[in-house]
Amino acid sequence: MTQVKPTYMPRPTSKSELLKFSQTNYQKLIDYIETLTPEEQEAEFKPGTLNRNIRDVLIHIHHWHLLFLGWYEVGMKGEKPDMPAKSYTWKTMPELNLWIQAKYQKTPASEAKALFIESFARVQAVITSHSGDELFTKKKYKWTGSTSLGVYLVSNTSSHYDWALKLIKRGHS
Repeated sequence: MTQVKPTYMPRPTSKSELLKFSQTNYQKLIDYIETLTPEEQEAEFKPGTLNRNIRDVLIHIHHWHLLFLGWYEVGMKGEKPDMPAKSYTWKTMPELNLWIQAKYQKTPASEAKALFIESFARVQAVITSHSGDELFTKKKYKWTGSTSLGVYLVSNTSSHYDWALKLIKRGHS
């Protein structure tokens, strides 16, 4: 059996790369989902993952888009946002992800996809509204701490979409 070497996505370090990778990985994710039959799009994944189906994956990313947009809105006013969310810390992120999954269990798959598409557009608008320096200068904004706005955007866009595509493919293999 031939071993497949993992491919690594370069991490964007400029506005143009961030736009390119976020849009490319978003489109790869949407395109892959569109290749699946309606039944496959609704099917449960193999046991062993928190996100049990495509709806769970898309709504997970949608909610993280909303979290980012909330941090951004509060942070750009000069205030300190609750990160990752009120009553949660980065160490309790697994519990936050469980809460996200439970919150949306009655959301139809078609609505989850529409919410994901809408929140993607809102996050893209944030990216396009900033210069490269505003996105990738560390400590430019107090609310981003020692990192940059771009790092938060990479995590909430291109990296998250790449993770989602891999998870969906694994769930349907």
